[in-house]
Amino acid sequence: MLRITELKLALDHPDEALRPAIVERLQIADDELLDFTLFKRSYDARKKSSEIHFIYSIDCSLRDEAAVLAKFSDDRHIDVAPDTRYKPVGRTEQPLEQRPIVVGFGPCGIFAALILAQAGLRPIVLERGKEVRQRTKDTWGLWRKNVLNPESNVQFGEGGAGTFSDGKLYSQIKDPKFIGRKVLEEFVKAGAPEEIMYVSKPHIGTFRLTGVVATMREEIKALGGEVRFEQRVSDVLIEDGQMQGVVLESGEQLLSQHVILALGHSSRDTFRMLHSRDVFMEAKPFSIGFRIEHPQSLIDRSRLGKYAGHEKLGAADYKLVHHASNGRSVYSFCMCPGGTVVAATSEPNRVVTNGMSQYSRNERNANAGIVVGITPEQDYPGGPLAGIELQERLESHAYVLGGSTYEAPGQLVGDFIAGKASTALGTVEPSYKPGVKLGDLAPSLPDFAIEAIREALPAFEKQIRGFSMHDAVLTGIETRTSSPLRITRNAQLQSLNVKGLFPAGEGAGYAGGILSAGVDGVRVGEAVARDLLGLPAE
Repeated sequence: MLRITELKLALDHPDEALRPAIVERLQIADDELLDFTLFKRSYDARKKSSEIHFIYSIDCSLRDEAAVLAKFSDDRHIDVAPDTRYKPVGRTEQPLEQRPIVVGFGPCGIFAALILAQAGLRPIVLERGKEVRQRTKDTWGLWRKNVLNPESNVQFGEGGAGTFSDGKLYSQIKDPKFIGRKVLEEFVKAGAPEEIMYVSKPHIGTFRLTGVVATMREEIKALGGEVRFEQRVSDVLIEDGQMQGVVLESGEQLLSQHVILALGHSSRDTFRMLHSRDVFMEAKPFSIGFRIEHPQSLIDRSRLGKYAGHEKLGAADYKLVHHASNGRSVYSFCMCPGGTVVAATSEPNRVVTNGMSQYSRNERNANAGIVVGITPEQDYPGGPLAGIELQERLESHAYVLGGSTYEAPGQLVGDFIAGKASTALGTVEPSYKPGVKLGDLAPSLPDFAIEAIREALPAFEKQIRGFSMHDAVLTGIETRTSSPLRITRNAQLQSLNVKGLFPAGEGAGYAGGILSAGVDGVRVGEAVARDLLGLPAE
């Protein structure tokens, strides 16, 4: 197949306009184009004075590809399409004496288990939370009734933290083997919209993602895997540096010399248990800050100009960075167009925020984290668990600032910049449930973070008009941007000092979102499969 890149069509072009555009671009007769597939569709709205076009990359099957290649030998936008098909490592039909264990059933654990199941290795999955539909009910219990279930919430349960997010399926990771395509293909197979295979910033949204996750679970089970919910791993069995199995909270022992740790970034009790067992880990950077909310219409007008509200473009997003004068970097994180700010704590008497959107992205407000990068060397020295301890202190204080009811502390942007407490809302109604208690956010984060964010908000105004509007709302606090530690692994994707222990995904410090976690799950699943099938390491 050949790939055409940078093929531009008008924003409102009909679907049937693609084929003649390809034929014209390749200078061929219509019957010479046998078939075509969309590989990518994007648009560029950076120049407000310009017309917005869709920009396509298209894979084409032609009657005489060699002749077309020769004709366009000097055209960098027409070339042979790379092979993006997934290549399994192998498969066995023979049952193993010890089955591999996957701890955690977020995106990383799901894909690790799926790869093992597709290889005939019948994994056992242990998830401390509940299945996704019951978990959804428990999560709404906090949002609507101020009732937290510490084992079934935004962080814990089938689908992981990404289930209650925007369902973003894009990443900046390097992916030379196109494993990300495998992840997207499996999502589509499980019921995700087919457009995620080609739109430039694909997303599913929470309600659709719950169904996709449940379907993938059934696929793993149909292939011989076992998925156990409400099964918290309380200990690990290690002998002479070799993984031997895990211990469940019930006391049950499951023996296996191949254990994948696909923990979420909030599995603090498990991190502490692993540290007590001398599993090597180290502190890593993460970020802290607030959620900011604006009217989505304001973001649309700023980003899309006269095309604001166009149904083919949907709700606009943004990505912002500011390097503050105190040496700190402030940036937007997990931007959720047309979404809501959600309560994301997994522990009693703590407040944490996150953002979420449905597939439609049609809520009134846009929200994003506005966060400041911090490092262990500068901000939380003291060992691998110091970042966790910092998060816990900040989240506990936010709970108190919010009134000790799971309401979150909040402040209008104009008041925050001016350094005075807010007493009444303006035109922007915050979406966070159980609710927002207005006041002064300055005590909620370290002084350097407050100083950097105060400087960044007016700077962001230069890129998005209205960003520092007085009535925009800041809701505190955002602390779980990524794992505060890394369970370091070697070239074979195993723990540095425990053979057979495979740290993976976001909690282990190797991913930062649904797609990258899924990709890491595939890679680690493949590593375990190679070891169990007696194949050489990659």
